[in-house]
Amino acid sequence: MNNSIVMYRLPHEKHYTIMRQCDGGAEILPSYTALNGKTGFVFSPFMISGKHPLLLIRPDEIKICRISDSEELDSLAFFGRDVDNEHRQYEADFNKFHSRLNRGEFRKIVLARNCEETACEKILPEQIFKRVCHMYPNEFVALISTPYSGTWLMATPEILVEGSGEEWHTVALAGTKRINIEDESEVSKIRSQEVSDVWDDKNIHEQQYVAHYIRKCLCGFTKDINEIKPQTLVAGRLMHIVTHFSFKLKSDRIGRLVEALHPTPAVCGLPKENAYKFILDNESGDREYYSGFSGPVDHDGATHLFVTLRCMQIEGKCCRLYAGGGLLSESTLETEWLETEAKMDTMRRCLAIKRI
Repeated sequence: MNNSIVMYRLPHEKHYTIMRQCDGGAEILPSYTALNGKTGFVFSPFMISGKHPLLLIRPDEIKICRISDSEELDSLAFFGRDVDNEHRQYEADFNKFHSRLNRGEFRKIVLARNCEETACEKILPEQIFKRVCHMYPNEFVALISTPYSGTWLMATPEILVEGSGEEWHTVALAGTKRINIEDESEVSKIRSQEVSDVWDDKNIHEQQYVAHYIRKCLCGFTKDINEIKPQTLVAGRLMHIVTHFSFKLKSDRIGRLVEALHPTPAVCGLPKENAYKFILDNESGDREYYSGFSGPVDHDGATHLFVTLRCMQIEGKCCRLYAGGGLLSESTLETEWLETEAKMDTMRRCLAIKRI
């Protein structure tokens, strides 16, 4: 495949956009500041490298498509997983990371893992994308395919930065709990409760670290910042703690702001540079484009960049699912393992997996 293509649906929208670059794989950008003045769709890895470059898909062709009223997908037959081996690898990583927290080297650090799911027949990414749009109407959904990155599908709730002109918005999102409530009125009750009535201290502290980091970054660019107190965000069958920040900034400085923000403590840790290096040197799996960011840049005058979470890489019959969680000194192995499983279930549900 020589061309690059993306299909994406912004949260709450009733249509999705297809954007295609026709001449070449995608534009490789040297840095985040190179985003200034660009138009298209950006796909960033966790760390820019020769193997995983920062990509921009130019909008040579654009098509807007309506999301159909229903998108049924038959169950797909998948082989079984070696859960015991996955757990052993995660336990080894957890112990390595957690020991550094206990020594006081980090206040928080994020540990990620991946898991392969293998189907009995070739997976059709476009079909899965349309199903995801129906299952997660409040998330940013994107299917991205380039010669450099391969094919990725995501349904992420986390905004990195979005806006237009001088009006911008970002969030501090962290903490995770499963939720099995389908009734919207019950969900609304949870959203309206005080964070301290819904969440334990570990999750509250984890989110506070992210909020403090975002606040400090923004203060380096602007003094015109409006912050809304933390609240509960429901995303599919998970909920998180979120703080919203709105601020004023000239659009030609967004590349530098992205450079300052990414990676946030929600996907990395604190102190940032030390955690970043430790993750790259010690995490057993390669994150590739997981926990990077993606979204349209200056398309129709607006930019919407989201952290690449709740995602999987698709190649033939194989799906590689990614998830991570923020560790603090009080974190426990089983709780964190179950959190990564809950996050991976976001994509597993979309695959309608039937084990053989």
